[in-house]
Amino acid sequence: MFERQLTRIDTVRQYVDEMLKACEDSEEARCGYVHLYGVGQACALIALRRGHDRAYAELAEIAGMLHDYATYKDNARESHAQRSSVQARDILTQTGEFTPQETDMICQAISRHSDKKQVHEEMDEILKDADVMQHWLRNPVEEYFFAQPRVQKLIEEFQLGLHLESQN
Repeated sequence: MFERQLTRIDTVRQYVDEMLKACEDSEEARCGYVHLYGVGQACALIALRRGHDRAYAELAEIAGMLHDYATYKDNARESHAQRSSVQARDILTQTGEFTPQETDMICQAISRHSDKKQVHEEMDEILKDADVMQHWLRNPVEEYFFAQPRVQKLIEEFQLGLHLESQN
């Protein structure tokens, strides 16, 4: 029988949960839980789908959990990618559980996640794709996210058999 082990994801989750519990607006906190954890899980799934090992998927999930941290903590969307990257670096450093290289990779992905038209490093692309995937999957019939080029590439990558013209 396997015993549940605490991981670095659990450590970071404590920071995210604490921040979201402090949100004065319960609807904003609910959206934060859904989006941050949804993007985190999508990051892990995409990383594994693209052939990365579980350790890399763990880092990808953490990037997803922290990618919009500043949006919910500060209740502001302006420059949220850069601000979230700075706050993520503080969190990852405080834990003492991440190497400088891991911290740099996660924070770089977070700082670049809003630039969906530019192609960057592998972790950056996983986070961007997970972000659009979560936005689309929160309401799969909504055209706005379904029609996004990154969503269409993900639909093809995951062989979902959906096409723009066959929305129904």
